[in-house]
Amino acid sequence: MNSNEIRERFLSYFESQGHSRVASSSLIPVGDPTLLLTNAGMVQFKPYFSGEATPPNRRLTSSQKSFRTVDIDEVGDATHLTMFEMLGNFSFGDYFKDGAMEFAVDCLESAMGLPRENFSATVHEGDDEAYDLWQKHGIPTERIYRFGDADNWWGPPIHGDEGPCGPCAELHYDFGDARPGCGLDDCGPNCENVNPDTGLVCQRYVELWNLVFMQFYRNPDGSLPPLPQTGIDTGMGFERLVVVLQDAEDIYGTDLFLPLIRKVEAIAGHDSEESAEVRQAMRVVAEHGRSSAFLIADGVVPSNDGRGYVLRRLVRRAIRHARRLGMDEPFLGDIADAVTDIMGDAYPELRNNRDFVQTVIKLEKNDSVGLSRTATRC
Repeated sequence: MNSNEIRERFLSYFESQGHSRVASSSLIPVGDPTLLLTNAGMVQFKPYFSGEATPPNRRLTSSQKSFRTVDIDEVGDATHLTMFEMLGNFSFGDYFKDGAMEFAVDCLESAMGLPRENFSATVHEGDDEAYDLWQKHGIPTERIYRFGDADNWWGPPIHGDEGPCGPCAELHYDFGDARPGCGLDDCGPNCENVNPDTGLVCQRYVELWNLVFMQFYRNPDGSLPPLPQTGIDTGMGFERLVVVLQDAEDIYGTDLFLPLIRKVEAIAGHDSEESAEVRQAMRVVAEHGRSSAFLIADGVVPSNDGRGYVLRRLVRRAIRHARRLGMDEPFLGDIADAVTDIMGDAYPELRNNRDFVQTVIKLEKNDSVGLSRTATRC
């Protein structure tokens, strides 16, 4: 399956289970002063979880473009992204833990064709109900792990200072011997062991799906009153799922990024695999070019504060790495066009705002303060 087919298969599965499909909201959060940028699939649904608004259906599903700024300086390795897609299904006072866990296992197995024996699961350390339900849905006890708040509690501060939250359960995919692991006896989900022979961090497990059991509302003072009704907020990393289903080495080997890497190679006149330094630089240019196109298409323009500063950081970091490749000719506009060709069907705002994206990129090139004339040619 190509990436568009995978996205559509997910959304169609949940429509067949009584969910209404909802379009992705903008990366600029509407009516939410606690967020700089939309960072999760549930952001547009917060009023439904808090009881402030009534959803059009008690079951919804979406593929949400999301953005997190904490990993900007890490982009260029095999895993970190700024802009990503979050596949999700949501329940507002309808099904709860049992239903969410059943849907997750069945969707991955029946709709995506992944073998259940490759799944491992996690639960919050105090959630015995979720532990028992994973067993009910075919995950044996030896592949169920308990973790504390840092790994299995979801909610503020990731949303902001306050908002709906609760414990979560996760499904991890076990690559087994197909990915370099640590080889240690305590290997499992969330493994950070280093292989003593290779010196590399374990890559055997990848977290695919996070099922959040919305039960509480965190107030600014830290109190956790129960929500008027329980809810389900799930998020599955789309790019990670594509890696698994396309048997790619990493996200840059999928059809989401490989065309962008090939575009950078053509402009730079280099092969991405000629050295680790060249590979990292090309990944930065491709990822930041993609993210910039999405931000601009949603109305973000470069500035020295807020969302505009995030965009400016991306553009200038892309320029800096492009210079390492000898790329002095215009390139970000070409990357943005390639992004539109790949993802314009799923996100029509990319096509609708193609000219605006190109204009903003050109203006930022001419207006990049603090960079040399050569460096600002993007």
